[in-house]
Amino acid sequence: MKKTILITGGAGFIGSHVVRLFVNNYPDYKIVNLDKLTYAGNLTNLKDIENKPNYEFVKADIVDADAMNSLFEKYQFDGVIHLAAESHVDRSIANPMEFIFTNIVGTVNLLNAARAIWKDNSEGKRFYHISTDEVYGSLGETGFFTEETAYDPRSPYSSSKASSDHIVRAYYHTYKLPVVVSNCSNNYGQFQFPEKLLPLAINNIKNNKPIPVYGKGENIRDWLYVVDHVRAIDIIYHKGTIGETYNIGGSNEWYNISLIHKLCEIMDRKLNREPGTSAKLITFVKDRAGHDLRYAIDSSKLQKELGWKPSLKFEEGMEITIDWYLANEEWLNNVTSGAYQKYYDNQYINR
Repeated sequence: MKKTILITGGAGFIGSHVVRLFVNNYPDYKIVNLDKLTYAGNLTNLKDIENKPNYEFVKADIVDADAMNSLFEKYQFDGVIHLAAESHVDRSIANPMEFIFTNIVGTVNLLNAARAIWKDNSEGKRFYHISTDEVYGSLGETGFFTEETAYDPRSPYSSSKASSDHIVRAYYHTYKLPVVVSNCSNNYGQFQFPEKLLPLAINNIKNNKPIPVYGKGENIRDWLYVVDHVRAIDIIYHKGTIGETYNIGGSNEWYNISLIHKLCEIMDRKLNREPGTSAKLITFVKDRAGHDLRYAIDSSKLQKELGWKPSLKFEEGMEITIDWYLANEEWLNNVTSGAYQKYYDNQYINR
């Protein structure tokens, strides 16, 4: 194999799309998918490529430093694409320590393991750390996050990601580790665990359950189709400048309530329901603690320097996403059973 690349969190939502692209597009790379297989990690997401000769799965926890050191020693990775993270804000409010360990300690373990095997020769090596726009805090009605925006995280989740971003950059400056960082806006698409807004709403509409909307639904998010995000990851991994940060956004700002109304409209059409039927399911719940008002990313650096741009308009991506969830009812039923259902009840119903 030309290169051996570790992708962490590769059984999750974004990670599974990254694994699939790299396995299919680079047959001369050996792709090792490392995932702890928590509630959000699902190997069913990768059924279509699990038997490919250049793919291997390893179940392990990035918080286990010894396991990471052994893994790097065994495979002698040429590159790391680091997506493994606890990522749901509500869960971070309920249990911040889990986010501290996974997102901060886990990242440091990976950095140390990479440094240990690359210390004599880092030429051609790359540690790509994938982060979120939430590290920048909250915007007002105008302006955009750029790569120069000062960090101002507001939740345990975003604080843990901000910390990991700083540590990754510190390893570049202190140890000359070849790193690159990207910060993305809200992703949507196939295989997203249904605690996140869009798959949650799609599933609830399908089953005629209430659609929970925080506060008055006035929060604004920039939505990025996951396949476009993964295209950006591919480009940044191969062509991004070492030590640089790239913001990835969809240029699709929506008020949460407007997004839900658009979703209800599409779902009524696809389910052959009377227009306005699904909108009756909208239920406003107590607002999230420390809820950021607006996120919006300026991705002009990525577009100008590396030639990336979104491929789909938001409405097109929404149609594709909804069609996938409606066609994959078995997948949806499997991931919404058991422990997740208990969490769902505590988070949204018993408020």
